[in-house]
Amino acid sequence: MGLTPPRRGSIKFEGLELTKKHPYEICRLGIGYVPQDRRIFPTLSVQDNLEVIERKTEGGWTVDKVFSIFPILEPLRSRKGRHLSGGEQQILAVARPLMTNPKLLLLDEPSEGLAPLIVKAIEELVKRIITTGISVVLAEQNMRFAMSITQRGYIIDKGRIHHQGTMEELKQDKEIIGKYLAV
Repeated sequence: MGLTPPRRGSIKFEGLELTKKHPYEICRLGIGYVPQDRRIFPTLSVQDNLEVIERKTEGGWTVDKVFSIFPILEPLRSRKGRHLSGGEQQILAVARPLMTNPKLLLLDEPSEGLAPLIVKAIEELVKRIITTGISVVLAEQNMRFAMSITQRGYIIDKGRIHHQGTMEELKQDKEIIGKYLAV
C-alpha cells in the first residue's frame, strides 16, 4: 500500500509499478487495505467511518450495500467506533475499504485476537466479499482460517517463498505443514 517502501524489487498491479506511489494513489488504482490493528476512527459512528472514505462511482459500494453484506453493522450504524467490541471493530475495519470500490483487498491478520465465533463471522464475511468479484490477499497466521477462505497459498519465511500452490496441494505436503505450519 506504499506505507513501507520496499528496499528493492518491484510491486506491480495491473501492469502498473506501485513502489514509488503514495498510499492514496494506490488506493485509487483499486487496492483496499485492512490493517492488522484495525485503525477505525473511534470518535466517528459506524456510518461515518464508512462514509468518510466513500468513493462514489456508478454501481459502486454504498453504505446500504455494505450493511447488506455486513448485516451485523446495520443496528450499530450510529454507535461510535470506540463503543464497539473488538470483533465489531474488526468487522467495520474489513467493511471500510469496500467504500473505495477496490478490485483487490489486502487483509492483514483479520482473525488476530478474536473469539472463535467472531473469527467464523469474519470468515463468512470475507467469503461474501469474494463472491462480489473482489480478489483478496490474506496475510494470516491462523492456518485453519486461511485454508477455509483461500484457493492458493504461499508459505513465506524470512522473506522467502518456501511453498506455493493450491490449498489442496498445501494440505497434502506434510513436510511443509510440519516445518512451517504446525497444523
